[in-house]
Amino acid sequence: MSLKDVFCQDRAVSLLQRAFGADRVGGAYIFSGLEGVGKFKTASEWGKLLLCGNPAGEEAGGEWVDSCGTCESCRAVEANSHPDFNVVYKELVKFVREPKGRKTPVDLPIDVIREFLVEKVSARPALSQRRVFIVSEAEKLNASSQNCLLKVLEEPPGYCCIILLCTRLERLLATTRSRCQIVRFGPIDEDIILNKLLEAGIGRDQGLYFARLSQGSLGLACRWGELESAQAGLYAIKRDVVDSVVALEYAEIPELAASFVDKSKAIATAWAEVEKGTSKKDIGRIAAKSVVGMVISVLYDAMKLDTKAENGTINFDQKKRIEELAGRFAAEELARGVSDCYEILRWIESGVNEKLVFEQLLFNLADSDRMRA
Repeated sequence: MSLKDVFCQDRAVSLLQRAFGADRVGGAYIFSGLEGVGKFKTASEWGKLLLCGNPAGEEAGGEWVDSCGTCESCRAVEANSHPDFNVVYKELVKFVREPKGRKTPVDLPIDVIREFLVEKVSARPALSQRRVFIVSEAEKLNASSQNCLLKVLEEPPGYCCIILLCTRLERLLATTRSRCQIVRFGPIDEDIILNKLLEAGIGRDQGLYFARLSQGSLGLACRWGELESAQAGLYAIKRDVVDSVVALEYAEIPELAASFVDKSKAIATAWAEVEKGTSKKDIGRIAAKSVVGMVISVLYDAMKLDTKAENGTINFDQKKRIEELAGRFAAEELARGVSDCYEILRWIESGVNEKLVFEQLLFNLADSDRMRA
């Protein structure tokens, strides 16, 4: 693998290539963009180039320079054994000096940042000329963790490059953002995502639905496709969610909320089988957010129909059901429902009980003044 293999992020890669070619590599970066658009892959290949002992390119010092892939450093990175290549993530809390039986937290805690980044930055490189630190899920850095990082971000040693991977740039403190160069990663085109899913053997209807639901996240769409191939029934779950939202009645909310919990658990169980290294709590949150995302897609489609904008309908295969919903709500009401759903997503991130989450979601939708009795 190399930077040339990074998919559909030519602008970001070109920016990094020019910085390397001009010998103007920064000490701290934020890679900002949706989950699953190639931020980690780019950071890994960029770090590999920074550590490479024999960079190869079209011309010495030229714009397109890449890691050689054959030197001792490149082989060590590919084997996940390079002493100067460090990935920092919240699951490392289990390995801090005083773990005290701590479970994986929601936030990226200060103990992890202090022990696996701040305290290691001052150590000289062991194998290469530089040291690289990649901080995964930087949007989960709490205020204490970010404040712990500030001094390092402001004056990193000349041999260090720190890369924060972030899906929600607004969650980082202004002081954190100001100390980093921001590299933005855009969404992947729907047709490209669809073609990747079709190549993986996913049916066209399922592939088009996952491509549109992912909103440009190739990684997320491919993960859903993988779950579908593993017989997780994700597409069948989405069809049931559409029917449930359209036919929602106030008296059915407790029972329907319980069924949404079951759907979420089914997705989480299948997800855990294909992504064994991720904590079960994180997978549970991802699964619950997937179900809420399906609900958002229903409201979004109905809102588009209400405004006569039918292009790009996500639930294109259940158009009649979407039309039923659009016939009962004005676009403003549907937009308010979407806003409520995004608030529910924040509840999920905060670890609120799933049953309460889905009950509140459905009560928000089943406004008695508008939903049928």
